[in-house]
Amino acid sequence: MDFAYKFPVVRGIQAGREYYIAMIPLRMLGRLFPNEEEYVLPEYRAQRKLNESRIPVISRYITENRNSYVFSALAASIDGEFKFFPSAESGDIGILEVSMDARFLINDGQHRKAAILDAVNEEIDLGNETISVVLYEDAGLSRSQQIFTDLNKHAVKTSNSISELYDSRDDIAVLTRNVVSSVPFLNDYTDKEKDNLGKYSSNLFTLNMFYSANKRVLAGKHITKEIESFVCSYWKNVCENMIQWNELQKKEISKVDLRENYIVTQGVVIQALGYVGAYFLRNPDVDIQGIVSRLKNIDWKRSAACWKFRVIRADGKILTSNRAITLAANQIKQQLGIPLAQDEQIKEEQFLANYNV
Repeated sequence: MDFAYKFPVVRGIQAGREYYIAMIPLRMLGRLFPNEEEYVLPEYRAQRKLNESRIPVISRYITENRNSYVFSALAASIDGEFKFFPSAESGDIGILEVSMDARFLINDGQHRKAAILDAVNEEIDLGNETISVVLYEDAGLSRSQQIFTDLNKHAVKTSNSISELYDSRDDIAVLTRNVVSSVPFLNDYTDKEKDNLGKYSSNLFTLNMFYSANKRVLAGKHITKEIESFVCSYWKNVCENMIQWNELQKKEISKVDLRENYIVTQGVVIQALGYVGAYFLRNPDVDIQGIVSRLKNIDWKRSAACWKFRVIRADGKILTSNRAITLAANQIKQQLGIPLAQDEQIKEEQFLANYNV
């Protein structure tokens, strides 16, 4: 090779094939992995089509978290001539020389690569930082497609709940964890890992339910200690005034009965209660405890006429749309004696007209 890239690498073996791990400066990614401008049919390429909308999201993640961002390795194949030269100290540490005529084909990580280049364009000094790249020998399109499949086929997206459990950058996630842990009933019955609960689950709620509800409570407000204290107090009041939740604590009702015959553990209701909380946050001078105590007077049975078509479909199944959440919140507010906002009143009138309720 007359002209070659030289990478310090660690050599490994997988499935009887050699591979190499290199640390590549971020500024070099654009040179090693140029963008493919020409459209190629899916069956003739080794990657999915780049989703341009994902790039600025990932790029912002880098630039907004300069001191704590984390990226897993890129995976790529070398289509061309290369040779590994082991060091004298170790046979698996050395220099990988790759001909400058060779092509590097990304098997996994094209969106990370594109976002990194976008971030480097914005903050040039990022270019001196590095990312690990796992390099394989290219054995043709079929092999590259198989590498892509193997790397992505068994990947499992984490649940929203566990992401919110671990996320220390998201202020609403932090608030939600603090609220759930400080309200005994919620802490006892909230699953902090799953987004979907089985019929016989020992839990009634997911962390993501309260995360979504708290977003509605806050309505974009900046979180302060006072606001976190309010949100915590609000959910404590709700717990104290939900008859069925208290009956469960006293073992007067089973979890199965609670799930099957009432709607008070459904996500649509928890998020609707978020809208109710937002009213109190906007109006701190109202009698919160007195108003919330009226939750005891609401008929939470699935069969109650007030929930038909709002929360319960004609076939008896639960509605989960944003419209259903708003309509559920409207019903709760009206029964608590809370006035509806103008947009809520419009949706309420449309609902009543459409269903002749």
